[in-house]
Amino acid sequence: MPRDLFDHIDLRVRNRARAQEFFAKVLPAIGFALDKSAEEWGAFEKDGAGKPSEFFGFTEDINHRPNDTRIAFWAKTREQVDHVAQVVREAGGRNLEGPKIWPEYSPDYYALFFEDPDGNKLEICCRGSVVVAE
Repeated sequence: MPRDLFDHIDLRVRNRARAQEFFAKVLPAIGFALDKSAEEWGAFEKDGAGKPSEFFGFTEDINHRPNDTRIAFWAKTREQVDHVAQVVREAGGRNLEGPKIWPEYSPDYYALFFEDPDGNKLEICCRGSVVVAE
């Protein structure tokens, strides 16, 4: 099994232009630094040094309805979570919760929960231990 566990995320948004503006600010802060967007879709790729790498894509679907699905991104440090939180605030993220420690997940689970402009649920987290289910 390869070390990278996913190839890409393919998210639906109601307004692609609005999503492009938001994600062009947020995704590079998370690590998806290469903007590979085209007219029909948005796509931001991790720099794989010339090799295929994971990417985050989104396409417009005017009938899209956000749900309780959440996409969580890994941060190596709490400072990275704090940095992304600031970027999300400045980009117009909605329903921000945190960043803070969420002991209901594990004693050192530090995260920011937020929504994109279309209401899709996202998260950036840093944790040093396994998640504990109650």
